[in-house]
Amino acid sequence: MCLLFVGTKGYTQSVITGKIFDENNRELSGATIIISTDSTSAILAYGISNEKGNFDIKLNSTSDSLFIKVSFIGYKTWAKTIENKTSQLSVQLTPSSEELKEVLIEAKIIEQRGDTLSFSVSAFKDQKDRVIADIIKKLPGIEMRPGGQIYYNGKPIQKYYIEGLDLLEGRYSLANENLAVDDVSKVEILENHQPIKVLDSLEFSERASLNIKLKKEITTSGTAEVGLGLAPLLWKAKITPMIFTKKRQAIVTYQSNNTGSDVSREIRDFSFDLSGNDFSIDKTNWLSIQKLSEPPFAQERWLDNNVHLGSVNFLQRIKEDVDLKVNLSYLNDAQTQQGSTQTRFFTPTDTINLIEKTNNDIFINTLQSKFTLEKNTEKNYLKNQLELNAFWDSQRGLIQQSDVTIHQNLNNPFTAIRNKLRVLKTLGKQLITFRSNIGYTHANQNLLVSPGQFEGILNKSEPYSEIEQILKTSHFFTNNSAGITKGLGKFTISPEIGFSIEKQQIDSDLFLNENNQISETDFKNRLDFVTSNLYFKNAFRFKSNDETWNLRLSTPLSLKSFKLDDENILVKRKIERLVFEPNFYVKKKLSAFLESSISAGLNYDFGEVQQLYYGFILTNYRNLQRYNAPIAQQVNQKYNGTLSYRNPLKRLFFSGSYSYTLANNNLLYSNQISENGANVLQAIEKDNFSNSNNFNLNGSKYFSKINTTLKLSANYSVTKREQLLNGNFVDVGNKNFRLSGSLDAEISSWLTVTYNGIFSVYETAFENAQPALPTGRIQQIKTNKHTVDAFFYLADNQYFSGGGEYYGNSLSEENANNYFVNFSYQYTFEKPKIDLNIGWNNILNTDEFVNAYTNEFSYVESRYQLRPSQVVASLKFSF
Repeated sequence: MCLLFVGTKGYTQSVITGKIFDENNRELSGATIIISTDSTSAILAYGISNEKGNFDIKLNSTSDSLFIKVSFIGYKTWAKTIENKTSQLSVQLTPSSEELKEVLIEAKIIEQRGDTLSFSVSAFKDQKDRVIADIIKKLPGIEMRPGGQIYYNGKPIQKYYIEGLDLLEGRYSLANENLAVDDVSKVEILENHQPIKVLDSLEFSERASLNIKLKKEITTSGTAEVGLGLAPLLWKAKITPMIFTKKRQAIVTYQSNNTGSDVSREIRDFSFDLSGNDFSIDKTNWLSIQKLSEPPFAQERWLDNNVHLGSVNFLQRIKEDVDLKVNLSYLNDAQTQQGSTQTRFFTPTDTINLIEKTNNDIFINTLQSKFTLEKNTEKNYLKNQLELNAFWDSQRGLIQQSDVTIHQNLNNPFTAIRNKLRVLKTLGKQLITFRSNIGYTHANQNLLVSPGQFEGILNKSEPYSEIEQILKTSHFFTNNSAGITKGLGKFTISPEIGFSIEKQQIDSDLFLNENNQISETDFKNRLDFVTSNLYFKNAFRFKSNDETWNLRLSTPLSLKSFKLDDENILVKRKIERLVFEPNFYVKKKLSAFLESSISAGLNYDFGEVQQLYYGFILTNYRNLQRYNAPIAQQVNQKYNGTLSYRNPLKRLFFSGSYSYTLANNNLLYSNQISENGANVLQAIEKDNFSNSNNFNLNGSKYFSKINTTLKLSANYSVTKREQLLNGNFVDVGNKNFRLSGSLDAEISSWLTVTYNGIFSVYETAFENAQPALPTGRIQQIKTNKHTVDAFFYLADNQYFSGGGEYYGNSLSEENANNYFVNFSYQYTFEKPKIDLNIGWNNILNTDEFVNAYTNEFSYVESRYQLRPSQVVASLKFSF
């Protein structure tokens, strides 16, 4: 049901409800109801009838009477003047007998029907737009972040559909970057979307999903691109055939380039599970070489790559509401990084400077796959998903310091398998639920560093030529639960009982090599860590009839057990805890356009295996760490409040939120930083705290008269945590302010302009140092990023664009300001439709970029060797 109204404080509120029928007493869905003071006055409120013909409109007005008009295509408009008080109406529409002669139909830019918000693609499209991502970036209320993830009103979308089907299982950038905009009619936002049909009336959802509506019922298309360039020899190639029907969908792609385009972004998985029962099979990088941090601009500026990507995504509807999906991808990439880093470590007693020149080669080989069987009906739900992933990655690096050259070599293979099953089945008036999640991962990593480091700890202060860290890890988990869901009027209860087991192993060894004599150190791990959890969850939900109130209270009770056994040092640890982790959420519709929500929760985090080992592990050439302490225990309190406003009539969207997190920990982490920048990380048993305050504001507005979308956002966060730095206890405080904005404006029929800008301030300070030491602000950095592009349309089939970029920071002594200029020209051949594009990037031939950032107790200034000025000509066509 769609409830839309405008309210003014101090006015008397009236509620107008009713039902709309046709001449045969059948309910009419989608009829428009408009309320004003008289037939010529401005609209006070409006609504749209739902699938049962009902409408419910609240409004505030001082007028004694109201003028109501009901319209529906093909029927005579119904109008009536009523008294301004709560009323219930029954409206019967009759077919229109008028002959339509000349009719001018203006497509609606943004249309609201119930919980579905539709954006007309043609209204936002201009001559330069080619794929649907170009449109989504412009839509008010929607944000596409640099990695490709889509947010609506400040929250990530939970599902991405094409014609109602979830083909890509979270890897939706593949569709965004390849689906031709000419094939799409609408982009729909499904607000409060419950993707499981059997739960639709039982469990409300505060998340939104996105659906792509195509122009044709059967769409067979594809895109292809080939390109060549100079400085040095450059190439790119891409072919992506696609098919979309009611029973079958497929996207297949092969891509390759050495132009710096990171095609791996198209297969990033943005899916997430809100149940909280998931174990991750994401790749864990225990060991690494020292890398340059990524700069804050497009990778085409700096990434030296040679990449190949193949991906097959196929969906077949076996029978009604039963889908079989296959998602496969293989990525092969060779990357080179060159640059330098100056790191300044701040401790309560000293400032330590480290300068490194870096030359890295990174080799990526990744195979990822998902096989999914899903049945989604109003009576039953079944989803079984099998994942198989394998990584064969390796890296090598060269670090040049003032007096030494350090060689690094890393082999980093990783494999994972997981099967997830979820079943929901109606049994009488109850809904029976079952979940199962079982998986296994294995890693065998090897890091070789020459010359050896940490002589004082590892080799009695004597230098040695080489150190080798060998690390093998395995991870097995299973989580199974069963429950029921039952509706009791406006209430729903969902008790669930389950049991999980997780077993993790670490086998690690440190070897020293001097004059080809390999010696084993005492720093090794033979760790077994087993956790079990017997839990009972109960969720209470309430939804009012008019959907103005939604409440959820979760009351999980868990008996957790942790057993740690290290046979190398004969250490055994065991703890058992009975924990209660309640979570409360309530959402209130203040008006048709305005809603608010608050949430509060308590949860317990216990030590992960990454924070439990007792023998030192060399994680990279200048980080040696261990956690020779009890099992970590952390108690977290989280509070959040959100206010959101969205008005399709005014094309205005706004959201604001505040969150507070307080964490109490039993372990404090000690960082001992030496003069050469080497850091020894250990854990000590000491109660401590950390807290954070976070404020967010997001707003966007579409100005239809000038075809312009304006987006603004602001974030301010304050965090504080206790640290032990070089033997001194100190509270480290961080403040971060970030302001960003974007503009997409159609200045005229021959000119459009886009702008993106970010301004941020990051500040770090020491407080309450023990023993008494100088405290206060130790570092503040201000950064700016601004990009402007202008597109000049010379004719219907050609345009050229020019753009500039500026990056600046307040800390760098040299090259604190960086500028880039780009140019491109595109000509479109109509038959066949082929785009010829010539792009000239980095016209100023800026060969170095300086980026600066700070974290809790260090300042890092990175210099990147950039790609030279380059020209690439490409042909793009559809088939």
